[in-house]
Amino acid sequence: MATLRLVAQCRWMIPVRTSFTHPTLTHRIEGAQLTITGVQAACQKDCDFQAHFVRTRFLPGTEQTVRGKGLFTFVNSAPSSMQPYLRLMRLDKPIGTWLLFLPCTWSIGLAADPGCLPDLSLLALFGTGSLLMRGAGCTINDMWDKDFDKKVFRTASRPIASGEISRFQALVFLGGQLSLALCVLLCLNYYSIFLGAASLALVVTYPVMKRITYWPQLMLGLTFNWGALLGWSAVMGSCDWSVCLPLYFSGVMWTLIYDTIYAHQDKEDDVRIGVKSTALRFGDQTKLWLSGFSVAMMAGLTLAGLNAEQTLPYYAGLSAVGLHLTHQISTLDINKSEDCWKKFASNRNLGLTLFFGIVISNLMKKKEGKPIEN
Repeated sequence: MATLRLVAQCRWMIPVRTSFTHPTLTHRIEGAQLTITGVQAACQKDCDFQAHFVRTRFLPGTEQTVRGKGLFTFVNSAPSSMQPYLRLMRLDKPIGTWLLFLPCTWSIGLAADPGCLPDLSLLALFGTGSLLMRGAGCTINDMWDKDFDKKVFRTASRPIASGEISRFQALVFLGGQLSLALCVLLCLNYYSIFLGAASLALVVTYPVMKRITYWPQLMLGLTFNWGALLGWSAVMGSCDWSVCLPLYFSGVMWTLIYDTIYAHQDKEDDVRIGVKSTALRFGDQTKLWLSGFSVAMMAGLTLAGLNAEQTLPYYAGLSAVGLHLTHQISTLDINKSEDCWKKFASNRNLGLTLFFGIVISNLMKKKEGKPIEN
């Protein structure tokens, strides 16, 4: 069965993430034609955004090349009644789950016993929690932003904005996700349960920030990096603030970097519909601001490593992170959406690099001797 997808809005040339064997597809509107080259799509009819949306079908016989194609294939092979919900929680776009999960892995790795690997069961638990909470966050965001999303070509096909799912259905689905996330949280110690529950206020209020401040990315950073606190407390029973606070601060700086880059994809639409972002706040000074955030991030990670008594591999990993940030910012083209997406998505590798540095560093520590009881 053919699946409708929003591909382009008529005014702009935009990147296309699907390659079709058919050279052209035609609008359902007379006098307009959509040409797909596999790289870009542009409508030949110059008309206003609200005049119409361009919708095409994944027709039998088309060949698709999609980012995150494994999960994309999974979502699109699911029963048609489930697909809107899976897309609502962004299961077909796993980068957000990675960016939520990675600060948890850093914290769990730093809290591991010297000479030992991080607790794999905790990593699995936090991975599950990250998937559920990212999905819940996206659901809340889309419920808040339904009217905005309709006016932006990149988001107009989201299930709530497009009418595939009503706000009430989304609310019921949100309840299911939060219930499952609560089950995950209840597997942790009492300190971590209360600490984790405290983050819900950030999750709910983040979507409002883009309406009132040019710094919604800061609120996202406070939300997305809560795992830097929660991971340590899940292992140790409470937070060591000398490690957790600089780690949390570094994560917030990291989010300001990657989400500012991400926001540059939508800056023209944001101006038109009245949404605020750091991309608009920084403008042509974006690289200078991102460089400042990078220095702050590196300083925080260095302090966290010193207080956690990390060994040489940690600082080698940290050096690789610094090189990645330098390359990411110096080569960034804030006026090219495709480059912004590429730089944004590369932050998964940055986070994994730091995690592996933490793991190897911890393995090189000497195991603490335990007294022998008579």
